[in-house]
Amino acid sequence: MIDIHCHILPGVDDDGAPDTETSIAMARIAANDGIHTIIATPHLTSAAYPREKLIEAVAQLNTALQQQSIPITILFGAEVQAHVALNVADRFCLAESSFLLMEFPHSYLPADARELISALTTRSITPIIAHPERNIQIGREPWQLNTLLEMGAKIQITAESLTGNLGMAAKNCAEYLLRNEHVHYLATDSHAPGFRAPILSKAVRHAAKIIGEEQAKKLVVAVGILPPLPA
Repeated sequence: MIDIHCHILPGVDDDGAPDTETSIAMARIAANDGIHTIIATPHLTSAAYPREKLIEAVAQLNTALQQQSIPITILFGAEVQAHVALNVADRFCLAESSFLLMEFPHSYLPADARELISALTTRSITPIIAHPERNIQIGREPWQLNTLLEMGAKIQITAESLTGNLGMAAKNCAEYLLRNEHVHYLATDSHAPGFRAPILSKAVRHAAKIIGEEQAKKLVVAVGILPPLPA
């Protein structure tokens, strides 16, 4: 499995892994769950953030994991806040792809969301909306995503939303989006071993009850972002 949204880089996020020891602990949990690749996605709130700093942090963490014989590969990425997306999209896509993980505010859908999606897709960048099921407004009115999906946006939901760990509102919205075939990616959005742990298998099993095992497995292989593994 591939986790496309994880705050595993040490000392980068205020609320992510604080040090390498925590990152290693997260990677052990992920590997034991069957995850082999993690796209590191620290919060990006400023267009001035140096891309090179993240590239170096990814390389250093990969070295640390190799030294510990943990079979996890870390790839470059970021969780970009919507208000800076247009300024950084060309430099902070996931794993050097054309897919941008983008976060809207937690309480509402911005009035200019359509314009933003249109501007990104015009530049051949595919926006992935991070955890919309946890957005208060979208949780009440998930159909508001329909237009954004029609315009080319993708959706990533959080594993623990689907398993019910983040409350019934997030769970109900996540299941609604699954039933309506609006979910493209399932990710952990893990910040620490005990803060949304990097575990996908439980949510995959839950998704399989709603959309079937084959479709559920497609949610954790980074379709379009990374090339498929050989059969």
